[in-house]
This record gives sequence, C-alpha cells and structure tokens, in this order.
Amino acid sequence: MIPIATPLLADEEADAARVAVLSGWVSQGPQVAAFEREFAALVGAPHACAVANCTAALQLALAALDIGAGDEVITVSHSFIATANVIRCQGATPVFIDIDPETYNLDCDRLADAITERTRAIIAVHQMGMPCDMAALMAVAGRHGITVIEDAACAAGSQIRVNGQWEAIGRPHGHIACFSFHPRKVITTGEGGMLTTADAELDRKFRLLRQHGMSVPDIVRHGSQRVIFEEYVLVGYNYRMTDMQAAIGRKQLERLAELVARRRAVAAKYAELLGNLEGLRLPTEPIWARSNWQSYCVRLPGRLDQRTVMQNLLDKGIASRRGIMCSHREPPYAESKQRHDLRQSELAQDRSILLPLYAQMTDADLLSVVEALKAEIAQ
Repeated sequence: MIPIATPLLADEEADAARVAVLSGWVSQGPQVAAFEREFAALVGAPHACAVANCTAALQLALAALDIGAGDEVITVSHSFIATANVIRCQGATPVFIDIDPETYNLDCDRLADAITERTRAIIAVHQMGMPCDMAALMAVAGRHGITVIEDAACAAGSQIRVNGQWEAIGRPHGHIACFSFHPRKVITTGEGGMLTTADAELDRKFRLLRQHGMSVPDIVRHGSQRVIFEEYVLVGYNYRMTDMQAAIGRKQLERLAELVARRRAVAAKYAELLGNLEGLRLPTEPIWARSNWQSYCVRLPGRLDQRTVMQNLLDKGIASRRGIMCSHREPPYAESKQRHDLRQSELAQDRSILLPLYAQMTDADLLSVVEALKAEIAQ
C-alpha cells in the first residue's frame, strides 16, 4: 500500500521521548519551553506558545481577542471543520467566503464585501501548505482595523516573499499564526499545536488560557525555593502540550528543512510527469510563495467521477483523499443561510483528489501513482 502520508520518525525522536520520560517531568515543562524557543527562532517570531493541538491554538487565538457572541469571523468553508468549529465554540458566527481556484485559499477579491460592523477577525487558511496572499489580505484588513489569524495548520516550513525577502510562515504576517503537529503534517509531535505572535500581551493571554488561567506556571512553582500560592485569574482551559511531545518536536524541527526539500522535489516530479495529461489541473505556486507541499491536490477532468477514481486507485494499493471538505455542507452548518457564493469551494471538494506525498516516498512509488492516474484519465 502506498499511503497518502506517513510521518518520518526515527531513533532520534524515540530517544528524545525516552529522555523526557525518564526525567520525571512528563507534562508541560522544560522541553515545552525549549520547543517554543526553537520554533520561534526558526520562523522568526518574537513569541511562540505550545498547546495540545491546532484546534486549541485557534480557539485560544479567538479567546485572547475576546471574540464571542454577536461577533463575526470571516473565513473559508473550504477547510477542515475545526476552522469553523472554533468560531462557533466561542459563540461567534463564521462568515464563509469563496476560494481562489488556483491556490485553494481565501479569495482576497471577495473579502471587502464580507466585512460588516460585526466583523472582529479574519481566519486565513494556508491550505495544504500553500501560503495565502497575505499582502493583499492585510491591506484589506488594515483598512478596516480587523485582526488577522493565520490558520497555518499545514504550513510549517512554507515561505512567503515580503519586500523581496523570503520569510517563514509563522513570523507572523498577520497578528497570530496557529500550527498543527498532527501526523499528517510535515513535522509531528503525535498531536500538538503552536501559536506565534509579535504581540507580547497576546502571548501572555495564550499562556494563561492554556493552563486554566493559572497565574504561576507549574515549572515556576516547582522550581521555587519559597512557597508560592497560585491564583486563577480568568476562566481558562487545559490545552497544554506534554514534555514528551515537545522532545519529539525538537527533533522534528531539526529535520524540517530536509523534509520540505524532499517534499518540494516530489511535487516537482509530479508536475513534470502529470503536466501533459488532458483535462487534469495541477496545483501551482504563485511567484511570491514557496509551499511545503503538505498535500498535492489535482483537479480531475469533468468527465471522471471522483469516488470511482479514488476506489480504482485504492484497488491498486494507492491511497488518496477527496478534495478538502466544505464546512457549510456539514450538518452543524448546513441549515445556516450562506451570504456568499461558495461555488469554487464546492467544485474543489467535488472535483479534486489528494495524491500520496511524503518525504520517504520512493521514485517507484511516485511512478506507480502517476501510471495509475494516467490509466484513469485515459479511460
């Protein structure tokens, strides 16, 4: 079986986790603090806060901004449902706008029309690792004084060109960026997430909120030579990362450049071998973006049935996934009246498939995928 994705974990990660286990400190502690410092340095962010997963990161971002009932948050339906759910969980209303069919990201030309007096934030998804047009997005958000949260769940290792210089996604280019370390992502801690920001006050709120609103973190209290009584200064959550996860994450950070380079090579080979297939639409990078190619998404010719193609690939031992879901089609959102046309989002879900892509993928694996897809298109 050729899987859709598989993490690259080896003895280094196992040894790091073992050290954390034997240290006696397995919850949020020194490994988490080191992981935060190293991630911040790698992406060029002043602050980084590790949490349990990217869903938690997105919810903390909204909570730290005091977004709640009566507020609207503009985002895309064409994203994993967590992007919409965190808005609903805060009591706010998600306002979905359509995507650019070339990048599968939020269509900035549609953004201004979605802004109302109730708009408090925009969540821009760097879908499948492809960076959003942050320059265009921030220009619109800036004119209206709206906070921008980057859902960078898939985008560790991706880059965007700013004033002629390549900068890492996570610097951040909006106000907050949120990452995932799920096994389907380029680097993994099993589960896990990270928030980055340039705003010290927001970072302070993230750290309070992730740990029940506790005024004194465990690591400070346990390391003190004097008795400390903590307070719980606001209503918070238990969204902490463990030291075992962070120890693995630190080793994964050391691999990130190598992993991205290999993924970019696989994506380039896909483009070379699939580029001449009639009716098949391949993903493209804008000149200002470098994707980590977390996923490789192709649009099938209109005459082919998505499910049939996927089943035929699976019968040949090749896993695939349908195009990214649309939250507005799921039961919790299906009854909500959509204000904006979401045609491109629906077409992307219905006509696209994700092909296998991972760092350990061999040339033989890649050729097997290409030949199987060619056979489907030739029918």
